[in-house]
Amino acid sequence: MPWSVAPLRLGRSWIVAPDIRTLRARWSRLIEAEGAEREELFRPSRARTPSSSVAALPGRRTGTVRFARESGPCPEPVRLANGPFDEQWLLPDHRLIDTARPELWRVADERQLFAVEQGYVPGAAGPALLVTAALPAGRSPAGRPGRIRPLFRRPGGEEPNIAPGLLPVLSERYGRRVTAPDVLAWAVAAARPSPAGCRVPLPADPDVWATGLELGRRLTEIQLRGARGGERPRLPGGRRPYVRAPIPARPTALAYEPEEETLTLDEGRISPVPPEAWDFQVSGVRMLEQWFAHRTAQAEPGTLEAIGPAAWPQEWTSELLELITVLALLAERGRECAALAEGPLLTRAALREAGVPPVPDAARRPASVLDHQEEGPEGQFALL
Repeated sequence: MPWSVAPLRLGRSWIVAPDIRTLRARWSRLIEAEGAEREELFRPSRARTPSSSVAALPGRRTGTVRFARESGPCPEPVRLANGPFDEQWLLPDHRLIDTARPELWRVADERQLFAVEQGYVPGAAGPALLVTAALPAGRSPAGRPGRIRPLFRRPGGEEPNIAPGLLPVLSERYGRRVTAPDVLAWAVAAARPSPAGCRVPLPADPDVWATGLELGRRLTEIQLRGARGGERPRLPGGRRPYVRAPIPARPTALAYEPEEETLTLDEGRISPVPPEAWDFQVSGVRMLEQWFAHRTAQAEPGTLEAIGPAAWPQEWTSELLELITVLALLAERGRECAALAEGPLLTRAALREAGVPPVPDAARRPASVLDHQEEGPEGQFALL
């Protein structure tokens, strides 16, 4: 997947929240403020201030006047993969985002999937590559952030982001038609971390490819959580987590009781929670702990970050139960991934002989997308 994009740099944390109501309340508070107070709440950076002149994000209808003069309604928040297994909401306003990576927004539609490399931490446990249907921020919980690799280079599922010539070579090698989603599924199952980024071994044996392809499809479906027409993840009866004691309005501590397979949020209790779900890590960071911290971290009083729900919302509980399910299922199937790198592999020399490397420079750059009307600063239309 030669075309890759660096992670987003949001620049200010208040434009992201786990629920939509919080973002709308923050927007209203900011719009009510004027002059120096608005600038202070905005949290200016070198890239963005209330006086910055900025074009609209591709595909988004938001204001393009300088934010110091903004008085309109809150833009409709969009889903953001704000880290591994942590979908939140983002205010999609280019005036608020330091580096939004417009090339990603141009191809983000109902057909697109994003492969997100995870930060490399020597010896750390966890997958090297994750997949999401939401726009990814590309953040890594630890280590150096990886790259974001869209599956398609154009909207509508057009022009796969696959090295030219690779699909025909693999189709001939494995005796079956290989598609771009097949390559992504295999990568999700077989990717290995390295200091230089993800490494994806390609097997010489068609049977190993078939096994890894089926495994990768299942791992992808679990991670997508029902997006793109798939099924929402479910554990078998008797293993599904339930709330055994209500979660308090403002939980402050998350803990795990391994003997009882119980997750505690202060006096709130959820069980059964498999040890594999509690221990699931990405780049060496435990996912359940990070998810909880993103929703309970204390913010500086008087800032927009301090605006949030008055009590723990019910939808957060539902998201937590689903996250436990996702992590348990991934851990269960993840044990099968290690065997995919065993046995003979297709070498770089064999691929070069088949005419795949070197990848043309054009394949490493964004494709031209000419069907987007993109409003420039102060209402001007941008010419691409």
